[in-house]
Amino acid sequence: VQLQASGGGLVQPGGSLRLSCVASEFRANDYAIGWFRRAPGKERERVACVSRNNGPTSYADSVKGRFTISRDNSKNTVDLQMNSLKSEDTAVYYCAKDQGGYGDLGYDYWGQGTLVTVSS
Repeated sequence: VQLQASGGGLVQPGGSLRLSCVASEFRANDYAIGWFRRAPGKERERVACVSRNNGPTSYADSVKGRFTISRDNSKNTVDLQMNSLKSEDTAVYYCAKDQGGYGDLGYDYWGQGTLVTVSS
């Protein structure tokens, strides 16, 4: 099982980025997949999660209305579209696979992280 996150970079406040998480050796749509972030000096935070079988999504209050998580089952990927970015969104972003279908059994496999820096 492998997850590979990509798409990070430097963006100005108010800008957009799209992160992608490519899953290997398992079918991503069989499990809940979450996007997390860890900012300097802060605890890791789950920002978004999508349930198995194209199920419901959930978001942290801090990103609700700005971020969208989505699946592309043909590519076995889970993307995170981030709009209206703020400086406080600066963090290393990780995707992870849950042990079950709804994001509540614990995440057992993690991607390597991709850095998002929001700065003018």
